[in-house]
Amino acid sequence: MLDNNQLLRFTTAGSVDDGKSTLIGRLLYDSKSIFEDQLAAIESTSKKKGHDGVDMALFTDGLRDEREQGITIDVAYRYFTTPKRKFIIADTPGHIQYTRNMVTGASTANAAIILVDARHGVIEQTKRHAFIASLLQIPHIIVCINKMDLVDFSEKAYESIINQFEEFSSKLLVKDVRFIPISALLGDNVVNRSENMSWYQGAPLLHTLETMHISSDINKVDARFPVQTVLRPQNESHRDYRGYAGRIAGGVFRVGDEVIVLPSGFTSRIKTIDVLDEALEEAYAPMSISMTLDDDIDISRGDMIVRTKNRPKTTQDLEVMLCWLHDDASKPRAKYSIRHTSNDQKAMIKEVIYKFDINTLDRNSDDKILEMNDISKVKIRTTKPLMVDEYRENRTTGSIILIDDATNETVAAGMIV
Repeated sequence: MLDNNQLLRFTTAGSVDDGKSTLIGRLLYDSKSIFEDQLAAIESTSKKKGHDGVDMALFTDGLRDEREQGITIDVAYRYFTTPKRKFIIADTPGHIQYTRNMVTGASTANAAIILVDARHGVIEQTKRHAFIASLLQIPHIIVCINKMDLVDFSEKAYESIINQFEEFSSKLLVKDVRFIPISALLGDNVVNRSENMSWYQGAPLLHTLETMHISSDINKVDARFPVQTVLRPQNESHRDYRGYAGRIAGGVFRVGDEVIVLPSGFTSRIKTIDVLDEALEEAYAPMSISMTLDDDIDISRGDMIVRTKNRPKTTQDLEVMLCWLHDDASKPRAKYSIRHTSNDQKAMIKEVIYKFDINTLDRNSDDKILEMNDISKVKIRTTKPLMVDEYRENRTTGSIILIDDATNETVAAGMIV
């Protein structure tokens, strides 16, 4: 049995009308993860819309505009639990004008479910979603070939789409790709094995998600501890306590380990590791802890505690794959606030190296203005050094966001390359 505390985050992506919301609705419905009052409300809405049964898409399309237009606009998060695992689902839009929403939903995912319509095969939007999943270094991709009932549950149609996808995905940095033929509308191979596709010997979608190995997805080698706050409780029992609290971004820390504090460069050893009132001998990503050191060192929010012989790169110059999230376009050499782990600094976009055409994956070096949903490679200069890893090595210490100082709005999210 898997540890039920292990949480799997997954995102769904696919072209418009490929059935993403219907698939999630079916997953929740067949796994009995819907409350009775929710089910009653959806059944009532389904009848008003003239459906014979329950419209599965209504379980996720919560905005009024989404229900009226029959499309997904915003990222919808749903939570459910089975006896084997806890899940967070990010239902992301398929339209090209909502690329930023997909990037937002996929940024923390362990797995991506990419839906393909069995009648249409791999199309441009399928390639775009696979490219974004690859860019975001999502470790596991499940290609669900949906609407198999509309192609008479044909094994030949299934094999043809696998060949199309593999031909394209061979160019991408994707470690683990799996294929499942499903019918979200009828429930084939979603929670229960399909009787209509006896030729498929693999597991249904839910079993695949429940048994997927995700422990190795977190970097357990490079020890990284960004300090979020310094704990100085002013009471008799903790008068001399000075702890450093935060969430471990990578690796394993043990009591007695020699560590170095960046950017100051002072070294010490870990004295204690605490979680609430419990003392631990070791802690690992992504645990939230506080630790104390043998030496009284000046440490503050934004500093990073790492192993002495395994340090991140300390630099003011970053090359970043940037997704522009804001309605207003970027301004040449404009200044922004950059947030990296718990570190806030000022930064400037020095140069736009190229922009990706998300449909063709071509690179455009001439267009230097970043507009909403654009994905581009840029050079960023910060006022003070940041302690960074490449995104493909550590998704926490390898990611940044840019914030407009005037409005305090997030304008871009980026992956350090």
